[in-house]
Amino acid sequence: MLLLLLLAPLFLRPPGAGGAQTPNATSEGCQIIHPPWEGGIRYRGLTRDQVKAINFLPVDYEIEYVCRGEREVVGPKVRKCLANGSWTDMDTPSRCVNRTPHSERRAVYIGALFPMSGGWPGGQACQPAVEMALEDVNSRRDILPDYELKLIHHDSKCDPGQATKYLYELLYNDPIKIILMPGCSSVSTLVAEAARMWNLIVLSYGSSSPALSNRQRFPTFFRTHPSATLHNPTRVKLFEKWGWKKIATIQQTTEVFTSTLDDLEERVKEAGIEITFRQSFFSDPAVPVKNLKRQDARIIVGLFYETEARKVFCEVYKERLFGKKYVWFLIGWYADNWFKIYDPSINCTVDEMTEAVEGHITTEIVMLNPANTRSISNMTSQEFVEKLTKRLKRHPEETGGFQEAPLAYDAIWALALALNKTSGGGGRSGVRLEDFNYNNQTITDQIYRAMNSSSFEGVSGHVVFDASGSRMAWTLIEQLQDLLCNRDKRSGLQPWSKGCGSYKKIGYYDSTKDDLSWSKTDKWIGGSPPADQTLVIKTFRFLSQKLFISVSVLSSLGIVLAVVCLSFNIYNSHVRYIQNSQPNLNNLTAVGCSLALAAVFPLGLDGYHIGRNQFPFVCQARLWLLGLGFSLGYGSMFTKIWWVHTVFTKKEEKKEWRKTLEPWKLYATVGLLVGMDVLTLAIWQIVDPLHRTIETFAKEEPKEDIDVSILPQLEHCSSRKMNTWLGIFYGYKGLLLLLGIFLAYETKSVSTEKINDHRAVGMAIYNVAVLCLITAPVTMILSSQQDAAFAFASLAIVFSSYITLVVLFVPKMRRLITRGEWQSEAQDTMKTGSSTNNNEEEKSRLLEKENRELEKIIAEKEERVSELRHQLQSRQQLRSRRHPPTPPDPSGGLPRGPAEPPDRLSCDGSRVHLLYK
Repeated sequence: MLLLLLLAPLFLRPPGAGGAQTPNATSEGCQIIHPPWEGGIRYRGLTRDQVKAINFLPVDYEIEYVCRGEREVVGPKVRKCLANGSWTDMDTPSRCVNRTPHSERRAVYIGALFPMSGGWPGGQACQPAVEMALEDVNSRRDILPDYELKLIHHDSKCDPGQATKYLYELLYNDPIKIILMPGCSSVSTLVAEAARMWNLIVLSYGSSSPALSNRQRFPTFFRTHPSATLHNPTRVKLFEKWGWKKIATIQQTTEVFTSTLDDLEERVKEAGIEITFRQSFFSDPAVPVKNLKRQDARIIVGLFYETEARKVFCEVYKERLFGKKYVWFLIGWYADNWFKIYDPSINCTVDEMTEAVEGHITTEIVMLNPANTRSISNMTSQEFVEKLTKRLKRHPEETGGFQEAPLAYDAIWALALALNKTSGGGGRSGVRLEDFNYNNQTITDQIYRAMNSSSFEGVSGHVVFDASGSRMAWTLIEQLQDLLCNRDKRSGLQPWSKGCGSYKKIGYYDSTKDDLSWSKTDKWIGGSPPADQTLVIKTFRFLSQKLFISVSVLSSLGIVLAVVCLSFNIYNSHVRYIQNSQPNLNNLTAVGCSLALAAVFPLGLDGYHIGRNQFPFVCQARLWLLGLGFSLGYGSMFTKIWWVHTVFTKKEEKKEWRKTLEPWKLYATVGLLVGMDVLTLAIWQIVDPLHRTIETFAKEEPKEDIDVSILPQLEHCSSRKMNTWLGIFYGYKGLLLLLGIFLAYETKSVSTEKINDHRAVGMAIYNVAVLCLITAPVTMILSSQQDAAFAFASLAIVFSSYITLVVLFVPKMRRLITRGEWQSEAQDTMKTGSSTNNNEEEKSRLLEKENRELEKIIAEKEERVSELRHQLQSRQQLRSRRHPPTPPDPSGGLPRGPAEPPDRLSCDGSRVHLLYK
């Protein structure tokens, strides 16, 4: 490349040097500018003649200032033509000044703590970067021309205890340090909290703890490393991008990670995202990792130092908490091969660790300017990396803090520029930095103001501090991809082939503008981002349709049977035999059976047939049909058996009750039972109506290897006080059933013409009571098994209804059909039956008639005897007045008198009483 040095006329003042106007911008490029006084411009790739022949230089063309003799350039040494037609840094003049000998410059000391080992060995790369920055700053004559920055440093090992020792040495040993530069957050917290007592500014290059943003606690703290909370907006943005609403976290128990996680919890809450599980550990992550596995955590944010990260992922491999179902979010400032570094504290191989970390995502503050433009040090970011790599003793991937090295480099430049402003650089009156001591707060305040107003282009990007002293920056999003392709046994590729096993940039995020730049290079083991939890598919357990149809057919046939029985009873209501069975009560029984059988249909209706809005009506239909059907069907039978027991188990003085039967009393009893049900059901429906409730069962895993689980659910009819209402309802119904069984047993040997089917009623009561008393508790126990519960309840209704109808009505049909007893009441009284039950009824009727006739004869005889006794007494009194009393008969007999009437002795009524008995 040809170099041409053009010396400008000494009488010309360069526009760029004195702050004159910027050359005109055109679409052709940038206008040629004049060199500084006592200097020139080196045009790269152009000859003298070519420069004379042109007026504009193309975009991206760079020029370099040079000075004559012992002079050196102060200000930007290189300028670049921008797309808008202007040169870079035209607001900063470039001058040629005389060099100042190093021996005449006064030393300003910096106290630094570099963690060369420990949780974050960032000092391995950051210390060389700081030394390189000091060399570059000290070589500049436009920055601190009268001072030379020198470094005094110790290895803090990222341990606050060790740092305390070295902080004491820095403060109490000469020379005086004008600023302190710690690295780790835990060490920075200790140093920054104590530094204000010595009026010292603290500038950290590697601290990310959000707690350090507290200006009340750390009033003199600055950092070129952004706060760890800057990761959180990026994480939340990614959660929203991939539609994740549930995340889990695991953290090392240190202040930096605790405060970061607290900030993340607030941010995700605002975004409508939930942290479902939050685990922490001090040194052993085994139990927290097991808890994450047990709680089915899928999207996991891990906050821990690099050494602890290896322990965590060794446990992750053991618990199989990786693969296509899981995503890990880690901190991006680990070394690129952190999972391959030998660590005696874990018992996992490199292959196992490689498999466990595949596909994890890191969020990392942009620590190296991606634009690769020249910084204030006249280096591009790429040139800085190359220069730093030459100074390192190990490969960058094996060097801790290599990613943070640009921040350490720019920290020295931020300090130098602030001290330059404080000391009067740039033409302003300043203070003497050599006058600083730990009691001089004036100089500290001026350094603080200069630092707070810093704004320059560094190798890490634009350097500026917010109100809390934290650096503002973009966030880089990376993903560790294609690690498994290095394992030739699994993929067939050569080990460590090119392009395998590295962090790939997948995006940038600017939190200040909420701008996510996405490169669409993310890769997922399963082909797509996993779900934030096991995909739970809610499935309702519906009633078996075959069972429902079968029982419905039986119920329908039962309703037809009930209608036939009802029609038969109504049609033959004039027949004497039917009349003596209280047909109206039997009609109510048939109606009650029909209602109970109709209740089978709503009992089988669920979400398979109806919507959730219709479910409350179905619930009410079940309740009312069953309640009224039971009251009418069982209540009419209970009324019969109650009357029989009341009449035929009374004492002799209640015999008049047997003579007459008033039907209205029977109907009133049935009405009372029905009325109680109606009142109870109405209150229940008004106060606490039935509604649709969902019973959820344990999750079921499908046989296929898919990331879903089945959550069975079952619909129920329920209310808030369901147990109370069922207790009331079942309570008095159960008492009726038990009382019905007792009454049926007590009247099994009674025969009466008024209710000639009471034995059949008793048999029906036995069956209904037994079925109900068994089915009610069984269905409550089996309520979670829809098929079994429906089968028990519906079949109990069907069988009890069938038995009741058959027992009550079929014998009547058979008698009337087989014997032809279709006569009226007058004709029916002349016939007798052949069956045992009918003979007994005929005998009973004849005995009652004979008893009534004998009772009349007895009454007449008793009246006659009373009259004869009265006459006899009158005659004896008359005879005693006429004749004196005669001595007694020696034989001991009574005095002889007139003979007694012959009928007196024969009217003792013994035969009549015998017949009656």
